[in-house]
Amino acid sequence: MLFARLKRIFGLGRLRLCGPCGANDEFILVPAAQNLRKLAKIFPAPQQVHKT
Repeated sequence: MLFARLKRIFGLGRLRLCGPCGANDEFILVPAAQNLRKLAKIFPAPQQVHKT
């Protein structure tokens, strides 16, 4: 399921980086970006306090 989601959301149906090293880098970076999105949903940004 995760690979299908990567293909659909991040457009990994076609790789953007060339060669086997580029493909490897892309398959490392895209899941890392997906994990960062998950973390951002779990730990939202702190609210700023307005001083009056």
